[in-house]
Amino acid sequence: MEMTHLLVARICVWTGAAALLSASAFAQARYAPNRSWDGHADLTGIWEAFGTAGDSVEARNAAWGIRATLGSVTDPPEGLLPYKPEAVAQRNANFKNRAQLDSVNKCYMPGVPRLMYMGYPFQIFQNAKYVIVASEYMHIYRTIYVDDSKHLDGVDFYNGDSRGHWEGDTLVVDIANFNDQTWFDKAGNYHSDALHVVERYTRTSPDTMTYTATVEDPKVFTRAFTITVPMFLHKEPNARLLEYECQSYREDEANGSPR
Repeated sequence: MEMTHLLVARICVWTGAAALLSASAFAQARYAPNRSWDGHADLTGIWEAFGTAGDSVEARNAAWGIRATLGSVTDPPEGLLPYKPEAVAQRNANFKNRAQLDSVNKCYMPGVPRLMYMGYPFQIFQNAKYVIVASEYMHIYRTIYVDDSKHLDGVDFYNGDSRGHWEGDTLVVDIANFNDQTWFDKAGNYHSDALHVVERYTRTSPDTMTYTATVEDPKVFTRAFTITVPMFLHKEPNARLLEYECQSYREDEANGSPR
């Protein structure tokens, strides 16, 4: 009976996520968002991803430590990451040894796009030169430069170097200069230091936003792919980011409480 209830709950979450995602595509074409002082769409507020992309961006059956997931890859249409044949073995090894290898279990930065959908709320601030994304996870923040400046040369980062511009009401962010230490999810889906990400943030209603990340990595994948995740706005009174103290997997294990 307990397993039946769990399955029903998961189906409800998946159905809700799918409905929200399909509805957002229609709403995106007709919703006119509020404006910031400089005339751009107002993205400010505390947002959180809807769904299970943080566990696996691909659809998966339940496995130890990984919830069953509907999948968030919208291109290719089959929902699978287009790995090169020689890269599949590394992904499988990552999954098998994820407790030890996942950088998040070591309290390192999760990387982008994972930071945006891993299940922790984040707050957006914006002005004419910057869009700041402050995550509840480990007090991490991103600075998205919207001042026409260029990527830095010869420097790599866990979360990359973000340079944005506006296309109508959509914030488009080009991210480069990654290292190869982060994954896309808990399931071991990974990338190299050739990673390039283009994010799009589009308000679709007073309470929702569609987030997409188009990913390229010629060392690991045969083609680009796109992850699409619906976001919802926290509008409860006194909504705020809370304190989050990360403890590594080894520390938790030593204390008798594995992650």
